[in-house]
Amino acid sequence: MNILGQPITWNDEGLLSQALTHRSVGKNNNERLEFLGDSVLSLVISTHLYNEYPQLSEGELSRLRSQLVKGKTLAEVARHYELGSKIKLGQGEIKSGGVNKSSVLADAVEAVFGAVLLDKGYSKAQAFVAEVMQPWLVKIDPSVIKKDPKSHLQEVLQKQGLALPVYKTIKEEEVKDNIEFTVSCQVEEKKLLVQSKASSRKKAEQACAEKLVVLLDE
Repeated sequence: MNILGQPITWNDEGLLSQALTHRSVGKNNNERLEFLGDSVLSLVISTHLYNEYPQLSEGELSRLRSQLVKGKTLAEVARHYELGSKIKLGQGEIKSGGVNKSSVLADAVEAVFGAVLLDKGYSKAQAFVAEVMQPWLVKIDPSVIKKDPKSHLQEVLQKQGLALPVYKTIKEEEVKDNIEFTVSCQVEEKKLLVQSKASSRKKAEQACAEKLVVLLDE
């Protein structure tokens, strides 16, 4: 049997069936497997990036990882391997086009990873995830995350023909002898508003920008 482009012999095929069952079908769905799969995916990707890019800082590795584990990328993975046709959906979800929803596809990919982990153990799950993600791992471009988040956000907005974001300092408070800044950032045309806290206004603004880049990308 092939799933996500990989041959696999299951000890418990019920795990695969559950991984491909959306919550709209009933209680025995893929949400809990998705939770497991998200964790194993993050660890596999983190280990790969750590080994491949020793020159990158912790923050840069985190930003690079976020590009690979986000829902948009996982939906691409599902479409690439034609997973959508295998997902079981409830009638309401079918009528609303669930098989084409990126969130449904991404969740199913993570659930399959979780099922492989339970059925085969971590070592084989690690190899499975790495093989599935290989087409995306080879396309990694570390230069895209070298820009600071505020500059990156500005570029993303300009490419979409949107106005620049609006940053506001909401609060300054003393926390354990340090000043903590709470800052908001808004992209009005997209009705997006996020907040972040940090030890400086600049860091809080950068954190807000990073959140918005992810939201706009999705």
